[in-house]
Amino acid sequence: MNQQAFEAGKAAYREGKMTEAIELLSQAKQPGEVSGSIDHMIGNCLMRQGRYADAASSYADAMRDASYGNAGALACNRGRALLAAGRPQEAVASLTMATKDGSYATPYKAYTALGNAYLKMGNARDAGVAFRNAAIDESNPEPSGALRSLGGCFMQLGRAVDAVEAYRTALDFSSSSDNQNAIYADLGMAYVAANRMAEAVDAFGNATADGNFVLGPEFQAAFDAAKRAVTASKSPSETDQLLAMAGYGSGVKDKSFDPLDPLGESGEFMPSPEDTGFFSITEEEMRDLDRQERKHRKRKHSGLKGCFIILLLAAILGGGGFAIYRGFGWPTQDAVATDLFTKEDISGVLSGSVTDDAKARIEALVPSGSTSVKVTGKDSSMLEAKVFATVTLSAGGTQDYEIDMVRDGIGWKVDDLSVVYVSQGTDGASIDDGSSTEAGAEAAAAEAEASAEAEASAEAETTAEGEASAEGESGGSN
Repeated sequence: MNQQAFEAGKAAYREGKMTEAIELLSQAKQPGEVSGSIDHMIGNCLMRQGRYADAASSYADAMRDASYGNAGALACNRGRALLAAGRPQEAVASLTMATKDGSYATPYKAYTALGNAYLKMGNARDAGVAFRNAAIDESNPEPSGALRSLGGCFMQLGRAVDAVEAYRTALDFSSSSDNQNAIYADLGMAYVAANRMAEAVDAFGNATADGNFVLGPEFQAAFDAAKRAVTASKSPSETDQLLAMAGYGSGVKDKSFDPLDPLGESGEFMPSPEDTGFFSITEEEMRDLDRQERKHRKRKHSGLKGCFIILLLAAILGGGGFAIYRGFGWPTQDAVATDLFTKEDISGVLSGSVTDDAKARIEALVPSGSTSVKVTGKDSSMLEAKVFATVTLSAGGTQDYEIDMVRDGIGWKVDDLSVVYVSQGTDGASIDDGSSTEAGAEAAAAEAEASAEAEASAEAETTAEGEASAEGESGGSN
């Protein structure tokens, strides 16, 4: 080792002169020499310059020096560099290696980067496992970040109740008011996805209470929908009033025992974290549960009279019968969906089976002043249909909806409406195809790339300089 060049390279590094430091440190190595301390610091310099692929190579060179040690830190830094260079699969291999080093003092850093790498690959399940390990690592001074990321993974997997618990735990460990506001906003979205509207209103209210945090369009739309739903739920329907006057209490049955409680007020039928656990079931089991839940919640329409009328029309119309069987009608599903979000009075587009309470809930979910409606998908049969629509909001941004429709003569009427969030997915965009995780994965990857330089250099700088100093002393004695 050229000790003079090495010391000069360290001095340039401390002064922020990265190009000069790389040149001097490169001169410090003799031809064919392997030096973990030199290559480690060169890797840090390259990271600061945004030369991520070169940094990954330099860290790999440092790992060849068995006498240098620090395998966990080097593998972590190399994984971060590979992730920032857009090579997430290689990053996963390197970061996994870092987590296997029992002498690595801060494995939560590797687990956090590993979670971001899995998100970049669209693998929310394994990303969640990594974030969970980062959160429970005792060396992690700020586990709230990992817990928030874990909540995001649960949302992408359609497990809103578990996301609620992750976000609530993140709040317990959060020390920054700015972070708390953002976590409260995420918690509000999780409550909405879990149909716990009153709690969603409280969470969004906490997020905006100090006036320092502004909700984005999607979050604001969810906040407004939750407030309207809570307001509508507090107004008894005419049927409830008549039943109360007749001495039958507030309704036909106690909501706390109703598995179809639309607002989730009772919470009795929400799965608890103790029952579900963190990633304790397979994705195939989750899909089966989702199908069972959809089947259970699906409205039962006897439709015998309707079937007879439709079959009669099919016989009269001849070739049009097949079209009706495939879901066509007049007015069309697209026209009904557009009328639902653009007409001031939606009574004309609602099915006769929609109760007053259900109508109030649907009206609460319809945004005011919608500027456009785009039908993005359909799942139709002869008597029922699910229509997926994206509505452009007057305040900016868009919101996705799932519209349940039923046959009305030769046309269609709206039977139910629900808000669809990115984390939930739909029949048209399941977890498997990756479409519901793309936005979250890209955002997490962008965040990882933006912070990789600072984090990786902070991870390695102290260790590298300490080891470099020790090697410098031994070189001087030689």
